[in-house]
Amino acid sequence: MAVTDAQNTQQALQADQLVRRLDQVPVSRFHARVVGTLGAGTFFDAFDIVSIATVLSAISATYGLSSSQAGLLISAGFLGQAVGAIGFGLVSERLGRRRVFLASLAVMGVFALISALAWSSTSLGAIRLIQGFGLGAEVPVASALLGEFVAARQRGRVTVLYKLASPLGNLATSLTAAALLASTSPENAWRLLFAIGGAPLLIALVAWRLLPESPRVLIRQGRFAEAERIVTAMEASAGSAPAAPTADSTSAPASAPSADLASTRHTELLSPQYRRRTLTAWVLWFTVFFTLLGATAWMPSLYVKRVGVSPSTAALLSGAVTVAAIVLIIAVGATVDRVGRRRWFLTGYTISLAGALLAVVLAATGNLHTWPALLASGGLMLLGVSSVDPLVYAWTAEIYPTRMRSWGVLSASSWRGFAAVLAPTVIGALVDHGIAAVFGLFAAVLVIGLVVTAVFGIETKQASLEELSQ
Repeated sequence: MAVTDAQNTQQALQADQLVRRLDQVPVSRFHARVVGTLGAGTFFDAFDIVSIATVLSAISATYGLSSSQAGLLISAGFLGQAVGAIGFGLVSERLGRRRVFLASLAVMGVFALISALAWSSTSLGAIRLIQGFGLGAEVPVASALLGEFVAARQRGRVTVLYKLASPLGNLATSLTAAALLASTSPENAWRLLFAIGGAPLLIALVAWRLLPESPRVLIRQGRFAEAERIVTAMEASAGSAPAAPTADSTSAPASAPSADLASTRHTELLSPQYRRRTLTAWVLWFTVFFTLLGATAWMPSLYVKRVGVSPSTAALLSGAVTVAAIVLIIAVGATVDRVGRRRWFLTGYTISLAGALLAVVLAATGNLHTWPALLASGGLMLLGVSSVDPLVYAWTAEIYPTRMRSWGVLSASSWRGFAAVLAPTVIGALVDHGIAAVFGLFAAVLVIGLVVTAVFGIETKQASLEELSQ
């Protein structure tokens, strides 16, 4: 027993030393490689998610779909994302971040290619449902993985700016869809767009060679030699010396973060220690993505059906909002480690709520019948939630210990899927009864998110992951 206790003590010390070293490595080319690989996957995740919205009118024309049927088609993909997030989440801590990321890319790419060959709206919905399994897992697990590589003082900036890949993917979808819709038949346009979404298969091959596993995961699994090699490579890339070992060979200094070596218990998310964080995270995910994905899915169709612009013009208007969102996300990333996550959450919610209320007023007074009015109000609403979209991922990955970080982010992200299933369907049912009701619903959801964040949201800026998980 004494030998076992001594071994356990030595392993705990070794783990703490590796975590200390990891949290002192500045951002370097090593991080750029990780961000580039994860960002490529996230770019096409966003591309594939938004693709159906940008060509929804073309798909509706191909299969003769009503607004409600089109909403159900969108919801199928989001239901797959919710199921995929939970399914991958249950096995993610055992498999590791890297394997889940690779598997999600494979599912995304294969079923994107198959969707381009869909022979009916029913088959397309079924294919999008399965593709959603990969789409629901990719960004959450990538966010958890990236955050575990970056030191506390720079983690917010790096993880937020990595998520620029999402609006860039959205922008690429809008521009590509506009070009295809303007140059070929509606049916060829949406099939070609879906085929382009098969690119994650190539990214998976690159990631298999270039992307390392999280050192924190390797430490928890007792794979210290592998974790040591990765941390040493990070230090060499940054040109920094390893942190000096502690003088006492039996214990780490009191101020040092303690590595997480415990086993995963899935129910711990709702334990007294983490229940408030978990419920707050679930509200954040639901309210932000109900608004973001619901509006993103329907805005192009609203431009076409409500204000009479062409499908290609609608795609360009959506792209203009995305460009503005990219600028705001850059501002968030540049300041989030100084200003803090919570303050930016409140700012984003307020901007979005202002846009939703403006749309309600314009619709109620009969002034929401032109594209500038719809762009100003709906665009402002989208801009606010787009700015905090990256923070939702980053913050959720910070509030849990390593043993359940991936599970915590993936389970929380399932609420993105549930919100996105509900939003297009409800909006599809409401849109024919009045656009004021649609934006009124968005406003009510945003108020809930704003209040919960203001009351229960905790600040995580510039704190180590081990410190935050205590």
